Amino acid sequence: CTSPVDMRKSFDGLSALVRNQLGHNPLSGHYFVFVNRRKTQMKVLYFEPSGYCVWAKRLEQGQFPVRAHSGGPQPLSISALQMIVDGITVIRHRQSKRYMPQSR
Repeated sequence: CTSPVDMRKSFDGLSALVRNQLGHNPLSGHYFVFVNRRKTQMKVLYFEPSGYCVWAKRLEQGQFPVRAHSGGPQPLSISALQMIVDGITVIRHRQSKRYMPQSR
């Protein structure tokens, strides 16, 4: 999400944010990342075939290295998410093209 989120929200509240504020389908299987105003808490919402999952982390010290984007939601690779969770600042550089097989 591009703005801070109330961390009291859970499955229903976060999926409503995805649908209404971001304009995406929360059932898509994508991971949706939410951070609070102080950048000390993070929740990740995703859907798998058996239902919604919410993963949460609260830092005891420091902040997650994230910045607000005014241009709307930003795609994030799983490796970039892992770096953010580990406290590494992700700087967008040009990524080399990788082979992606066509789904049939």
